[in-house]
Amino acid sequence: MKVADPCGCFPTGRHYPGIAHLLKVRAVGVASELDASAPWIDLPIAFLDVETTGRNAAQDRLVEVAVVIGLRGDVVARHSWLVNPGRPIPAESTAVHGIRDEDVAGKPAFAEVANEILATLAGAIPAAYNAVFDRGFMLAELERASVRPENPPPAMRREVDWIDPLTFARELYKHEGSRALGDMAALLGIELVNAHRATDDAEAALRVLYALAKDSRVPRAYGSFIQEQRRLLRIQDEARARWRKPS
Repeated sequence: MKVADPCGCFPTGRHYPGIAHLLKVRAVGVASELDASAPWIDLPIAFLDVETTGRNAAQDRLVEVAVVIGLRGDVVARHSWLVNPGRPIPAESTAVHGIRDEDVAGKPAFAEVANEILATLAGAIPAAYNAVFDRGFMLAELERASVRPENPPPAMRREVDWIDPLTFARELYKHEGSRALGDMAALLGIELVNAHRATDDAEAALRVLYALAKDSRVPRAYGSFIQEQRRLLRIQDEARARWRKPS
C-alpha cells in the first residue's frame, strides 16, 4: 500500500535513514545527546543540590555543591565539594545547613572546582528539587568565575530543561500540606538523615523522583516528561499569579 506523500518528502513511503534522530533531537527542552523517546528512568540523571550564604543568586555565594548520579532507578555515584564563599556565612544560613566559616576555611573557591563539577554533569539529564534555585546559583557562579566551557554539559545549557520533582509533587500530592523535600521524603518512605546538606538532599530528591515515576500519570519517555513538566509549570505559575493578584 502506498502512503500519501503530497509534499514529495518521502517518495518511498518511509522515512529516510537518520531522520528519526533529527526529529528526536529537536524535541523542546531536552539534551540533544540523549534519546528523547527513551524512558528517562533508564538515562543518566545528574541530581544537583547546593547550600549557600543566602537566597539571592546575584548577591549570595555557594558553600557546598553535590551531584548525585542516578541510572535505571538507582544511585550510582556521589560527588560533593565544600566551597569557600570568600565572605562570612551568615548565622541564619548556618542555622539551616550547619556549615560554618571554619568548615570552609582553606577550601577552594568555586572557580577552582568549577570544571570538576561540570565534568560530573556531562552527558546526563540535569535535575534538582526546586530547580530554579540550584540552577540559578550555578549559572550565576559560573558567570562570576568567567567559566565558559566550549562544550557545556546539559545542565549549563539554557535551552535544556532541568527535571524538577517538585513540579510533579505539587500535582500528584496537591492536597498535602507541604511538598517540601523533607515532607515528600517522609511521605514516600525515603530516609533523609542530614536535611539541608547537599549530598543527602540530592540523593533524597533523586529517590523521590524515582518514587514518583511509579505513578501512571508521570510520562515515561524523556521528551514527554519534559513537555508535561512544562505544562504543569504553566498551570502552577498561573495559579500563583491569580492567588497573588489583589481582589
